[in-house]
Amino acid sequence: MAEIATIARPYADALFKAAGVDAAGVASWLDELAAVAGNEQLRQFAEAPQSSPTQVFDVITGVLKNALPEMGQNFLRTVIENGRVAALPEIAAQFRVLKNAQQGRFDAVVYSAFDIEPSALAELSGVLEKRFGRQLNLQVQLQPELIGGVRVVVGDEVLDTSIKARLEQMKVALTA
Repeated sequence: MAEIATIARPYADALFKAAGVDAAGVASWLDELAAVAGNEQLRQFAEAPQSSPTQVFDVITGVLKNALPEMGQNFLRTVIENGRVAALPEIAAQFRVLKNAQQGRFDAVVYSAFDIEPSALAELSGVLEKRFGRQLNLQVQLQPELIGGVRVVVGDEVLDTSIKARLEQMKVALTA
């Protein structure tokens, strides 16, 4: 995946610089493009030698829920002409990192064995922001194998308070 990340970086950087103060607006249509580009059939169509850049552009824009602004259309044309449709999800991810850094926020994934109520998530957010010392954008993903508790990933930092992790620690302590 390092190759895709290397390919995506200049696109994300250039788009971020071009977006200026409208990074949030750009992020919305870029995330939609990334979701569409994540479809395997679309990528196969885009990479097929008989597909012209105009056909690929028309198919992608036809699938989008919202119309692309002029900047988005120009960006999409550039990505298609350079054969980088498969890199769109990574471009969106790197753009989001740049946008969050500008706003002083970081993405955090909270893995939980159960659904978290909105009020509990707000409370957890406050605790995690104090713990990590930065503002966080929380995203919850279910992982029933955790049994209970949560596992939080912020960049390369991990806070694991799950029952599964505690059982593993007990296992190591008992077998040592």
